[in-house]
Amino acid sequence: MIYEIQESEKVSNLFKDWEATMVWSCLQGIMGKIYSNELNFPLSAMAVLGDFIFFAGRPCKELVCYKPDYFKKNFAIMIPQNDEWKDMICDIYRHRARTVFRYATKKESNSFDKNKLNAAIVSIPVDYELREINGSLYDICLSESWSSDLVSQFSSYDKYKRLGLGYVILKNNIVVSGASSYSRYRDGIEIQIDTRKEYRKKGLAYACGSKLISECLNRNLYPSWDSHNKESLSLALKLGYEFSYRYTAIEVYDY
Repeated sequence: MIYEIQESEKVSNLFKDWEATMVWSCLQGIMGKIYSNELNFPLSAMAVLGDFIFFAGRPCKELVCYKPDYFKKNFAIMIPQNDEWKDMICDIYRHRARTVFRYATKKESNSFDKNKLNAAIVSIPVDYELREINGSLYDICLSESWSSDLVSQFSSYDKYKRLGLGYVILKNNIVVSGASSYSRYRDGIEIQIDTRKEYRKKGLAYACGSKLISECLNRNLYPSWDSHNKESLSLALKLGYEFSYRYTAIEVYDY
């Protein structure tokens, strides 16, 4: 049987070496949920937030096979703590599992050049408009597949307004790029950034990202960045992040 763990101190030791802010969000009780097959003395655990599932402790087949009722998507990104978890995930999901590499960046707030960020913000062409995400822009982002993850982990605009932060660029009143909080933890956010396909490679994501990072620094929030591919890492480095390490993730389809 799988249990939701309400008292995160029961499993915090299992996740003690993780630097993933989404795990921190779950442990801090801000966003996400934690599960185990043992309620009182867990030896295995999974932290779930958005599309991401993190597995820690002793490998447990029951946890790897478990899908929470509220998890409606047929796609998940599973992060194994070690090769034992990785092998178990791949063995269970077989052809539906694709092993990929993701790229973590260092969490150092003094690595950003504020002048460079400001220069990127003011470089937006005059026919584009940069705006903070409000209620109507939240709804617009949520309504389109390319932009939904900018806000979708927050169940309402009220929750987004309380915990989230983000900016979009519009052209002719159409949202064409955005940088926002995928999730929130106590001391910062995890950044989600994307651009409508036909508007890519115009520097819009760079400008949006610069604005979000700058505002986070003004609010004493850390703008954490985890890259899903080398292109994302390249943008992160341009924004001032420093590469930390590469790690394994498993994309599971038909989950």
